[in-house]
Amino acid sequence: MGNRVTRDDFEWVYTEQPHTQRRKEILAKYPEIKTLMGPDPHLKWIVSGMVFTQFLACYLVKDLSWKWIFFWAYAFGGCINHSLSLAIHDISHNVAFGNKQAKWNRWFAVFANLPIGIPYSASFKKYHIDHHRYLGGDSLDVDIPTDFEGWFFCTPLRKLLWLFLQPLFYSLRPLYVNPKAITRMEIFNALIQFSIDLIIYCLWGLKPIIYLIAGTILCMGVHPISGHFIAEHYMFLKGYETYSYYGPLNWLTFNVGYHMEHHDFPSIPGCRLPMVKKIAAEYYDNLPYHQSWIRVLWDFVFDDTIGPYSRVKRLCKLVKES
Repeated sequence: MGNRVTRDDFEWVYTEQPHTQRRKEILAKYPEIKTLMGPDPHLKWIVSGMVFTQFLACYLVKDLSWKWIFFWAYAFGGCINHSLSLAIHDISHNVAFGNKQAKWNRWFAVFANLPIGIPYSASFKKYHIDHHRYLGGDSLDVDIPTDFEGWFFCTPLRKLLWLFLQPLFYSLRPLYVNPKAITRMEIFNALIQFSIDLIIYCLWGLKPIIYLIAGTILCMGVHPISGHFIAEHYMFLKGYETYSYYGPLNWLTFNVGYHMEHHDFPSIPGCRLPMVKKIAAEYYDNLPYHQSWIRVLWDFVFDDTIGPYSRVKRLCKLVKES
């Protein structure tokens, strides 16, 4: 795939992220792309259907043996939960109800969070904005692995372990890299989440709770859908820090695979990102992209030139909030 180099440090760059300039150029040439911005009217109904499907599944699994609990958590429930986490990603950009209804988006994200089993949506929102504003920013973008992760998880076996532990690192890394004060919304998120967990436990016992949480953890680790975590920003080719994927798993993940397009236009909902690529084809057709998230995971583990260090980092000036 081009010029690969073995890494013992991150790829430090001293330029702006590419999405800022490309966004300006595309909007200047294709101003009609602005019409794609705004809420997705179908998102709230799709997400609601997924949430209630998981609640029904909680009832259906309550009497299953433990081996089937974990099987269905990995094969079915975890897929829905991972998809819901990506719906929360979209909702964090206010595409469920629009920018004028920001609070509705926050509360709807808490609702989408319920089957995930662990409070997540409010904290994700708090840090995800930084990921877009300071892409690759040292000590600002908590999507970047720590130096310890890059140094230690450098062999195939250790990289496989790192993939299994991804949910843990994604949860704890922000507290180490860029700790922020707990917000009121995070407290509400936790109180509502644990209340629903308690209600499910009182109604149907422990197995549905394990089904939900195990599915979340398993499908954010070594699972075909979780390949997007690596595919999006790990530097498979020198000089490219964001990659898209245009395969069929986009149907299950709210088009998160259209990741170059998403970073260029984060206010456009996932359902319309293919139209961005179609309208501004000359800006995307010649950029490298992934054809398989499973292949991404395989290459990440077994290619010794790719690992947690395979990320672009830059120094960013902190923008003061108005």
